[in-house]
Amino acid sequence: MTMMLTKDAKDDMIERGYSRRQLGEITALLGAGVAASSLLGGSAMAQQQAARGVKGAVRIGSNECWTGPFPSGVAAAAEAASFGNWYDPDNYKGDLIKTVAGVEGIPETQVMPWPGSGGPLVSIVAAYCSPTKGLVTADPTFESAWRTADYMKAPIAKAPQAIGKGHDVKAMLAANPNAGLYYICTPNNPTGTITPLADIKWLLDNKPADAMLLVDEAYIHFSEAPSAATLIGTRKDIIVMRTFSKLFGMAGVRLGLTFADPEVQKRISLFGPSAGGLAITAMHCGNAVYKEAALIKARRAEMIGNRDETIAWLTKKGIEVHPGSQANMFMVDWKKPAKEMQAALIASPERVQIGRSWPIWPNVSRVTVGSADDMAKFRAAVDKVYKA
Repeated sequence: MTMMLTKDAKDDMIERGYSRRQLGEITALLGAGVAASSLLGGSAMAQQQAARGVKGAVRIGSNECWTGPFPSGVAAAAEAASFGNWYDPDNYKGDLIKTVAGVEGIPETQVMPWPGSGGPLVSIVAAYCSPTKGLVTADPTFESAWRTADYMKAPIAKAPQAIGKGHDVKAMLAANPNAGLYYICTPNNPTGTITPLADIKWLLDNKPADAMLLVDEAYIHFSEAPSAATLIGTRKDIIVMRTFSKLFGMAGVRLGLTFADPEVQKRISLFGPSAGGLAITAMHCGNAVYKEAALIKARRAEMIGNRDETIAWLTKKGIEVHPGSQANMFMVDWKKPAKEMQAALIASPERVQIGRSWPIWPNVSRVTVGSADDMAKFRAAVDKVYKA
């Protein structure tokens, strides 16, 4: 997707310290959106390659759901496809916004759909970071914000996260008391841990008044933790981000959401395309699945059962698992380089593709929770290749 920054967006970035030459580079990044890793250097491309599924393998490496959309969503997508000759044949965008607002208990004006969540994350960093206004995150966490800030020459500060805990919000504020954007991922990727709503509110109330707080809730449906969307109210310094790529099983369908004050939504949109790039199949599918409360609860329970059974097995075998995950992933400390175990598991007869490690914890792998059969094969493979 190509994109041209408007005059307002260009003026805004020049005012924040960017040169006209840099505007061209940033425009290319924003136009790439979710595929921006192609512009962000070797480490980003390596991550993209690592997350790519190996044909015929047990794919529990990239936090995808083990199954696809609920039947109602598949039927809705098929119905929408039959009207594919129209851009939006029956106000699918409006229906989706109304459904989401109703489920979340927030005004429709605070809801904006996007073609996935990677694009808006890049756009939010572009909207609030600059060479003088940096980004603050936990470490480890989802790295897209790091890569974007680095590309934009914005300072990056990382507050180490304690094992089994959520983000240390006081350490985040201390890491850069004058940042432009504070990023909280809860449940966190890769740890699955929750940052309590009280801690999020503390950071919201104590950060600089002109800074933005972004709360990434991509995995919230796997947890029963309360959403930070309840903190928005009339505030203009918080954005909550969602995706359909996880519990809803729509990673390839590309649908995401931001919740924020309308003025904030308008600012984000200056730096990236939103609903204009959405497929009607994605919107109609999302509208159908978002209200499936009973099916969401059942899928969450299935994931928890598979996760807890596997963690209990690993623990009994003497393999350390970081506690506290409330998402479809957990962290395994092999007590030796995680890359070695990753290679051994994909080479096993079961061909199990687990996730990678983060530099802060090089001996720890992220494992995605798959189906009961997926996790049984993971356990069988570990049994064959693991040596303490």
